[in-house]
Amino acid sequence: MSKEFIKLPELTLKALFEYSIKEYGDKPAFQFVDGEVTTYKQLAMNVYHVQDMLIEYGIKKGDRVAIYSENMPNWSSVYLAITTMGAVAVPILPDFHTSEALHIANHAECKAAFISQKLFETMLDETQPPNLNLLVILNEFKILEKLSTPSRMDMVMKRGEEQFSKVMKSGEEQFSKVMDKMGMSKKSDAEVIEEDIDKVLIDEKDLAAIIYTSGTTGSSKGVMLSHINLVSNVTNAQHMLDIYPEDKFLSILPLAHTLECTTGMLIPLLNGASVHYIKKTPTPTVLIKALATVKPDLMLSVPLIIEKIYKNKILPNFNKNIFIKTIYAIPFFRKKLNEIAGKKLIETFGGNIRFFGIGGAGVSPTVEKFLREAKFPYAIGYGLTETSPLLAGTNANHTKYKAIGPVIPGTQLQLRDVKDGVGILWAKGPNVMMGYYKDPEKTAEVLDEDGWFNTEDMGYIDEEGYFFMSGRAKNIIVGPSGENIYPEQIEAALNAHPFVSDSLVLDKDGTLTARIYLDYEKLDDILGATKKSETKAREKVQEILEEIRKEVNESVSSFSRIKKVIEQKEEFVRTPTKKIKRYLYL
Repeated sequence: MSKEFIKLPELTLKALFEYSIKEYGDKPAFQFVDGEVTTYKQLAMNVYHVQDMLIEYGIKKGDRVAIYSENMPNWSSVYLAITTMGAVAVPILPDFHTSEALHIANHAECKAAFISQKLFETMLDETQPPNLNLLVILNEFKILEKLSTPSRMDMVMKRGEEQFSKVMKSGEEQFSKVMDKMGMSKKSDAEVIEEDIDKVLIDEKDLAAIIYTSGTTGSSKGVMLSHINLVSNVTNAQHMLDIYPEDKFLSILPLAHTLECTTGMLIPLLNGASVHYIKKTPTPTVLIKALATVKPDLMLSVPLIIEKIYKNKILPNFNKNIFIKTIYAIPFFRKKLNEIAGKKLIETFGGNIRFFGIGGAGVSPTVEKFLREAKFPYAIGYGLTETSPLLAGTNANHTKYKAIGPVIPGTQLQLRDVKDGVGILWAKGPNVMMGYYKDPEKTAEVLDEDGWFNTEDMGYIDEEGYFFMSGRAKNIIVGPSGENIYPEQIEAALNAHPFVSDSLVLDKDGTLTARIYLDYEKLDDILGATKKSETKAREKVQEILEEIRKEVNESVSSFSRIKKVIEQKEEFVRTPTKKIKRYLYL
């Protein structure tokens, strides 16, 4: 079933927002799982109220405003309030340390900040950024006088205990009261919307958001995204995926990440769907409960999540006895068993899942083969923060094994420095960033004079236009005879092994080396007999590592064979987007 393509009068977040509140009015927009619903009309009231607050504190077009919070409905309200008044949103990943968040706020010269209660409590006694005029607790829109305080009891609330988000949702009477408290005349919903929408003119090329890919001082890159960058990506995504006003979207990735912000918030907003947030960290138990409650039609994930589900929940069922394990090795029976498992997996996801988008990194070929044979509605998307983020992808009906998908409409892809059919991917289009904030040198390194952006990713494009990713250019290891070795491909083979939890492949003094973090829970039975002797346990672990090395080497090219394995005794350190920090292990 296809739907009519939505065309906006201009490619700005203001135009997108105006379209949605007019079109979807009383339909649900955002809510917590099992929480109070915020309709599109109530969303509009929240947005304009936040704008009144920002304007009163001197925030104007072009000023930067930080959002440092976990996912919640108010996050979306604030992001839209900032961007639709011409100011610039600076989302900060909640996994960033408070010192990193403060560095970002300083670097971006933020004049206001919205912080969740949870994260604010970790920032007490920190030095307030010098440009900050306004600090607000996002959960209830409480305005604070300052960040640095000797104790929590000394926090000065400039607005008493006004809980602006609740006020907006509780009807005209409470809204009128808060307007009176703030010395403003009472306005009807329609008047507020009409007057505030016309407050400021926004051009498509105006800066809308600055996204920091790292919080570390030495490697901070503030990606500048314009209105046309973001909204062109949103509208062009309609060619890949049909979303309807009745659809429910379960959001589990951080909104401060461009993938979730664009695909998990703005795209549903354009199409009138409702987005549901989880209050707690989405552990397997919390996630399964949320899936049963929401019964989502769509959601996004990173490969790590679906790979863990496969290895910890699905694969053990095929290995629990020798008979099932034997017939699972036969392709015909494997497909039948995977199809049965797929039906159960869809039920676990609530029964309505129509699109399960995977992005952020490549998915294991073993896991993807299962998803295909299980007839689970997955699709893989590819992009970067610098491209707003989508560059390539498809819907669940047109996936191709090991491929990402074709380029999204309006964007061009080009391979350069091609060797053996594989080259570095460059992209050009309205979704390509304006540049890095305050860093023209880094900008010039990745953007050429014709507007082409160097993704630094390696891959090839087949005859149907599908992009296949090989790995990151900076991660390539050059073999002894000049061959290109892609560590990500070897890691995918390693991670498919039932005893491997995670891995990292590196070149150590000319030796192809794999660091392997074992699944010690699964190894308990094997190691049980050796636990009394630490020496015997160590010897057994080394035997297992060597068996893994030999097994994986049989499935990769001769020049990609691992020469040495090292036990990684602690989990790898990851970025907030769940990628291993490779540089720590070089």
